Amino acid sequence: MRLVAENLAGERGGEILFSGLNFAVTGGEALMITGPNGAGKSTLLRIIGGLLDKAEGRIRLDDAPADFDGLVSACHYLGHLNAMKPVLSVEENLHFWQSFNGIGDYTIAEALDRVQLGDIGHLPFGYLSTGQKRRASIARLLISRRPVWLLDEPTAGLDKRSEDQFAGVMHAHLSGGGIVIAATHLPLGLDGAQELVMGRNGF
Repeated sequence: MRLVAENLAGERGGEILFSGLNFAVTGGEALMITGPNGAGKSTLLRIIGGLLDKAEGRIRLDDAPADFDGLVSACHYLGHLNAMKPVLSVEENLHFWQSFNGIGDYTIAEALDRVQLGDIGHLPFGYLSTGQKRRASIARLLISRRPVWLLDEPTAGLDKRSEDQFAGVMHAHLSGGGIVIAATHLPLGLDGAQELVMGRNGF
């Protein structure tokens, strides 16, 4: 599996944010997207995930696993917002996402245990602290199998212990042949990851 971008350009509100982007990420590899606010990091992630149209260029997933019909179906997207309904319980939210995205390697109970929320899955999502909400959203990555993870500031709101736990989750995904592409201002504990710095050299 190999994700390839060629001469990619993105825009927001009719303004070109970046152009001429070229990169390739193979299964088992991570790409960290860095750069100042407004450089287009979030826009790039949304283009990869099919949430926004590209302005120009090509992006594709070569040798995708047989049960995925292309790049968009292979992507998990974790954005700034947690994409959970506050009045539903944590478990109810995860049941929805599992029915929408399919079954993964973890049950909902196992995923909640993995992010240290196993005893509060019955609570409404809106009752959780900022860090707990983020960990519940990370559990969403585990309950449905998608080989390409697109992560936008994924550790926002996490304490150091939770950051380390999430680094372990990402390492396990990479060890299984998955891809991680993350927009971040902070180190994510992924040694050896490629880095794409936006907002310079014409990007």
